[in-house]
Amino acid sequence: MQATPTERAAAGRAARKEAPRSSHADWERAAGVDPVRILERQAQTRVPELVPLRYGRMLTSPFAFYRGSAAVMAADLASTPVSGIRVQACGDAHLSNFGCFATPERQVIFDINDFDETLPGPWEWDLKRLTASIVLAGRYIGLPETASTRAVNATVRTYRERMADYSEMRALDVWYDVIDIDRFVKSIDETTRQRVEERLKTVRKKNTPEFLFPKFTQHQGAIPVIADDPPLIFHPTADIAPGMESNYKEGFARYRESLPEHIRTLFDRYRFCDLALKVVGVGSVGTQCAIALFMASDDDPIFLQIKEANASVLEPYVGKSLHRDHGQRVVVGQRLMQSASDLFLGWARGAGGRHFYVRQLRDMKMSAILEDFDAADLRDYGRLCGWGLARAHARSGDPAMISGYMGSSEIFDDSICEFAVQYADQAEVDHRAFVKAIRVGRIKATIES
Repeated sequence: MQATPTERAAAGRAARKEAPRSSHADWERAAGVDPVRILERQAQTRVPELVPLRYGRMLTSPFAFYRGSAAVMAADLASTPVSGIRVQACGDAHLSNFGCFATPERQVIFDINDFDETLPGPWEWDLKRLTASIVLAGRYIGLPETASTRAVNATVRTYRERMADYSEMRALDVWYDVIDIDRFVKSIDETTRQRVEERLKTVRKKNTPEFLFPKFTQHQGAIPVIADDPPLIFHPTADIAPGMESNYKEGFARYRESLPEHIRTLFDRYRFCDLALKVVGVGSVGTQCAIALFMASDDDPIFLQIKEANASVLEPYVGKSLHRDHGQRVVVGQRLMQSASDLFLGWARGAGGRHFYVRQLRDMKMSAILEDFDAADLRDYGRLCGWGLARAHARSGDPAMISGYMGSSEIFDDSICEFAVQYADQAEVDHRAFVKAIRVGRIKATIES
């Protein structure tokens, strides 16, 4: 017989013997972890011309450095205590990788929105990466340290309490749970609500194919093409993007095969028009990220975002993916963790052997503007992220075991908060070492104007 929720919760509590909840407060870097060397190794697989741009973005603040250094934290987390309970981990669950976007039913929801590093692994690692990012974000926007630690405590408490709720729900109810826009708006401070609602109206209008089409394109005769805007948007050479000569037909044919049959029928209504590389984010800069324009008719465009998928930064510490293709790894992980995923989400392998995943560009996507946050905003947003992370982990993991491990007291909350502050301090030290490496010419950064 399958274990009952009560028995699974007891197994979670038993895991405290190997990893006491208070042990999560401990932080000391293992010998041999060199942040700059880790970043240099990552750069070896990236477009050389774009690596300095990535470093330039990471240079701007410890928070920006943290966003681009998931591989560094993965190496650090490998030496920290774990309960032994695994989930489908995001692998890069920092504050800026959560946000709002549209579902296939055109409802706006809040969820995790970046899965480049997803892989089965310890649930604690995602929570630690999220909470350390909150401390760094608070410092970045100039909040008192007490405000940041309160936001972290609110985040962990929400994660713990939501996981307790999920532990008592039916499996299908956990799977169907979604943080829709009404629940999102109700969860935030009343003074912030009106500002968020106004921004949502703008996002619904502007982050659509119809709005993006004139912004991103120009006409060469009767054929629309993506307009170059170097160094952020540009048409690649054959060396950078093999497959140009065949109009990327082979790659898109492979992508088509990854789609469900009914979505293939929809995709077949569109014809390929153009593709250009597009620099996005911080951690992704230097990988082959592109946008492709397709048209169903003269006034019916769609933009697809193609992102290169390399091995997860978690892989050296939790084992290889079961999926041969890293694009497929990302897609499967995303579908496991998200309450609703993009209609056109799929994967492909490029002519040069690189792995990619594909989704719509900006489909009503809205991310937090941290510079506008005050202490209450950071606390509210942290709660939302904690809720979203608990929901994602409950889908692939055992919420009763995780909840049993954390318990109902604040012992675990306080331990994670202490770790988050210490690791934020470590990230600031690493950022200074990174700045020094640029200053002495060990690595080169390009500062954007």
